[in-house]
Amino acid sequence: MEKIQRKATKMIPELRNLSYERRLQRLELISLEQRRLRGQLIEISKYLNGLNNVTLEGLFERDGNARTRNNGQRLLLTNFKTFQAMNFFPVKIAATWNQLPENMVSAGTVNTFKNRLDKDWITNNQY
Repeated sequence: MEKIQRKATKMIPELRNLSYERRLQRLELISLEQRRLRGQLIEISKYLNGLNNVTLEGLFERDGNARTRNNGQRLLLTNFKTFQAMNFFPVKIAATWNQLPENMVSAGTVNTFKNRLDKDWITNNQY
């Protein structure tokens, strides 16, 4: 899919000679990898705030350690040795979730979370 998006953005004559990242910036688009990460973070937010009807007991564990600075909804990271386990959704996303600022993870609604995430990514040039 990413290859298709690369080719499609090259079809615009004014952008043809720009890098893929620069073309996405000019078109105000994000890469498919970033879009997938955004969707995963939104799903975690919904799960942790009880905004979905899915019961995912045991999928994520909250870190109750209050001794370190964190975003208030820190997830425990589990160490795995196999490649398959490291690519398991909760393992891959927990480290990214733990890096988000507190005002983002404490958003009361999905739209507030999305807006704060987008604003943070635009500010940090991750879009």
